[in-house]
Amino acid sequence: MSIWQGTIADYITMNNLQDKEYDVVIVGAGITGLTTAVQLQNSGLSCLIIEANTIGFGTTSGTTAHLNTFFDTTYQQVIKSFGEKNAKLLVKGAKASMALIKQNIDTYKIDCDYEVKEGFLFSLNEKQNKELEEIVGSAKRLGLPIAFSDNMPFPIPYLKLACIKKQAQFDPVQYIIGLAKAFEEAGGVIVQNSRVTDLGEGENLQVFTSANGMIKAKNIIYATHIPPGKNLLHFRCAPYRSYVVGVKLKDNAYPHALGYDMNDPYHYYRTQFINGEKYLIAGGEDHKTGHEENTQACFRRLESYVKSYFPVDRIAFRWSSQYYEPVDGLPYIGNLPSNGKNVYVATGFGGNGMTYGTLSAMILSDMITKGKSIYQDLFDPNRIKLAAGFFNFIQEGVDVATELVSSLFPAHKLDELSGMAPGEAKVVRYHGHVAAIYKDEAHQIHAIDSKCTHMNCTIAWNTVEKSWDCPCHGSRFTCDGVVLNAPAQKDLEIVNIEEQINAPAYK
Repeated sequence: MSIWQGTIADYITMNNLQDKEYDVVIVGAGITGLTTAVQLQNSGLSCLIIEANTIGFGTTSGTTAHLNTFFDTTYQQVIKSFGEKNAKLLVKGAKASMALIKQNIDTYKIDCDYEVKEGFLFSLNEKQNKELEEIVGSAKRLGLPIAFSDNMPFPIPYLKLACIKKQAQFDPVQYIIGLAKAFEEAGGVIVQNSRVTDLGEGENLQVFTSANGMIKAKNIIYATHIPPGKNLLHFRCAPYRSYVVGVKLKDNAYPHALGYDMNDPYHYYRTQFINGEKYLIAGGEDHKTGHEENTQACFRRLESYVKSYFPVDRIAFRWSSQYYEPVDGLPYIGNLPSNGKNVYVATGFGGNGMTYGTLSAMILSDMITKGKSIYQDLFDPNRIKLAAGFFNFIQEGVDVATELVSSLFPAHKLDELSGMAPGEAKVVRYHGHVAAIYKDEAHQIHAIDSKCTHMNCTIAWNTVEKSWDCPCHGSRFTCDGVVLNAPAQKDLEIVNIEEQINAPAYK
């Protein structure tokens, strides 16, 4: 559980679902969905948000909530791949996104610990020095307030240090709860614990849900981090997990800044005030989803790294979160490929979900209400940018193809399933079939089909989250096969093995 989730109660909706036809149905109640909903509802459209779980359940509550005008994809890379004109447009969008967040906080009086802070990017070796010089040069050319500095706010040795002014941070869950209240007060409707299971075609789209039957919509927006079902974007976005710790320091010297080293994957830092207590929030150790056998080791490496520089008293919070890396460096925001002009998507935010999620709301609301956004072409999901992303596209395709044709997680020989240790999980073969087996702390066996219902990749056990994760496109399931994260739309089938627990057919 993240540092944010432990501080809030479940959100209770104010308005009940009565109508079955809306101008816009928005799938997902994270920062993208709720910001978009507020924009559209206030423009006079009738909007419905459908959330598969509860507000604060998904990626928004797993973020470390850095609000930046610079991104994981550097402006130097954007200039090279998309041109300087588009890089300037990206800067404009980043600033507009930051301004909209502040405007929403002020307008709706959202108490979310918003603070403007300086961000610091620092190099650790000579190669990174050159990269940092290029980053600073290109960002300054585009008008960002960045410069080299000698005022290092973190107790970490460095070679070069750049300071970016006018960055910010907030409590993301309190922020989206404030947006949810503003949306409902404007007449919007939020339905929680209901999953969109299918989508029919037509001028008025038929949106089929798990708990509320069929709803008609003139437009639908997938604000689900990655669109459900099968789509070209699943081959253009690679799922990654990042690990975070909330730390209490012995000396109470919490840095008043945002920090980022230049390792790959990089580490990131900031301080958060929660319930009268300060915490250092540090993250890193990112890897592709389902490609790390021992996710607990990721936490151990992160904690060891933090302890090598900070006087840690205790680790108060541990959590991980998922994000999607786009192959050419920029998100996909606009019309969902091969789904018609009234189906929209926002995905591929990398590690910059708060800024890009807010910018997505601006883009999508303009496209729906005005027919066009100034950012539309830059983030078009139908774009093909071979020069920028061809190698990455091929590499991600190879990874997916490998998972589709052969298991990277071979079956382990088991004499008896009952011999598994509590908390242990394995992928095993039984009479020619492959099952994913987990033994919980109460010694109960949970067995499900091992093939992801999205595109039949073999799932892998996540020891920290106690979930089955798909290494191809990032779908995640509970130990009993219930969908936690898209793009999978169907639960995994339960395998009944109780009568054959000791059968020698397992191997």
